[in-house]
Amino acid sequence: MFSFGILPALAGLMAAAIAAGLWWSAAWWGAAAVSGALLALAVHDVTQRRHAILRNYPVFGHLRFMLESIRPEIQQYFIERNYDGRPFDRDIRTSIYERAKGIHSDQAFGTERDVNAVGYEYLLHSTVPLAVAPGTPPPRVRIGGPDCTQPYDMALLNISAMSFGALSGNAVLAMNRGAAAGGFAHDTGEGGLTEHHLRYHADLVWEIGSGYFGARTADGDFDPALFKDKAALPSVRMVELKLSQGAKPGLGGILPAAKVSAEIARARGVPAGVTCVSPPGHRVFSTPRELVLFIARMRELAGGKPTGFKLCMGPRRELLAICRAMLAEGITPDFVVVDGGEGGTGAAPLEYEDHVGTPLTEGLMTVHNALVGVGLRDQVRIGVSGKIATGVDIVKRLAQGADYTNAARAMMMAVGCIQAQRCHTNTCPVGVATQDPRRARAVDVADKGERVRRYQQATVAQAVQMIASLGCAGPEQLHPGMLMRRVTHTDTRSYAELYEWLEPGELLAEPPADWAADWAAADPDRFRP
Repeated sequence: MFSFGILPALAGLMAAAIAAGLWWSAAWWGAAAVSGALLALAVHDVTQRRHAILRNYPVFGHLRFMLESIRPEIQQYFIERNYDGRPFDRDIRTSIYERAKGIHSDQAFGTERDVNAVGYEYLLHSTVPLAVAPGTPPPRVRIGGPDCTQPYDMALLNISAMSFGALSGNAVLAMNRGAAAGGFAHDTGEGGLTEHHLRYHADLVWEIGSGYFGARTADGDFDPALFKDKAALPSVRMVELKLSQGAKPGLGGILPAAKVSAEIARARGVPAGVTCVSPPGHRVFSTPRELVLFIARMRELAGGKPTGFKLCMGPRRELLAICRAMLAEGITPDFVVVDGGEGGTGAAPLEYEDHVGTPLTEGLMTVHNALVGVGLRDQVRIGVSGKIATGVDIVKRLAQGADYTNAARAMMMAVGCIQAQRCHTNTCPVGVATQDPRRARAVDVADKGERVRRYQQATVAQAVQMIASLGCAGPEQLHPGMLMRRVTHTDTRSYAELYEWLEPGELLAEPPADWAADWAAADPDRFRP
């Protein structure tokens, strides 16, 4: 076979050189060294038993592995079109980079997207659009229900939950610095409230997950005294209980012992050098009623600061059971963050990334309609996260029922992420998602912090401009009838027509047929039937 012919060929090459009388020259010795190395590699390939390709194609088989290793870069930089990359296409990434750098991100010559493709979405502008007065501050959303004594005014776009440990210290510092300069919120992620989050005094949403990192006892339970002390910090403006996340809903997490450095161990309240486990579920509640009561307890411990929870939507009946518990106890969270199944920054098995969790559109509209249907929507604000990157993403989600948005991957790109998708390998090429100090030093905190500020400011400004183009004086005037979707090649429908939208209190009075079974089965004292 041709593949095995390389062995005698290399030996023959050396013999031919000797026969030609070149054995005494420097060139011969160089050729001999190369041929000898290749011959040794070929012998190794033929005798090893791990890779069938190398056994059949010694030496040449290595070319296949080399090309495979750079396939993502070849795909991203030379093959994919501007609008069909995943998870974020080239146009979106370029827009983020340009806005972060302060470059005007206009495009010429019209859209490259197929506006006749099924699934294409667009907004309906007004014949009498409004003007945005120069210097007008962007709108903010007041978060704080009837039991909240320290309400917070949230920006339309904020930094979504990303933990120190998942991100490098410099990346967290840069985001915190940008949030402080731009006046928007920074979610800590479930990895603990760290000195990196507190350095620049940005407004923080302190997230508590099932591991209770930063507020846990030695055996992994919730520590109310420790939580109370940290929640009292001035930078902590809201507290959030994470039920699930879009990247891996229903799945816990493991941080290998080798990655649990002394710094991460201090932040999380766990032993250094020991594998750190986030369980799939919580210890502090097992029923909807217990969940609602724990939210109230967190708010009390936090001194009346806004308190809520984050989830990726699962069965609608479980959400309705939580709503029944709210009604039964007279307790509501101040906010709910809906994470889309298309998220996010947390690494997960392929099966979870691709097939578990409700996408953001359906999850958001379900939460919005459930709260409207039980008459509690005016007390609870809704935030969303899941591929929020541009002004149109903000406007679409507000039209679908959200009050504000959070972005994770887009903020990573503002810091310098190039979508290498190596976040879980500790080999991030730009130092954003790694604990390797040599790589992390590439993130200049001052420069990248300013980029985060500029990106958020420019994106919100674009969203505000689009809202005005729709003829709305503010986000509160957006509605689903303004967002259109092509459902066939010849038919388009608005979101108001495509989906069922409940009236205030409708579930309490006469549930519509599509909701009736779930509403009847919802029980405030159990999640499962």
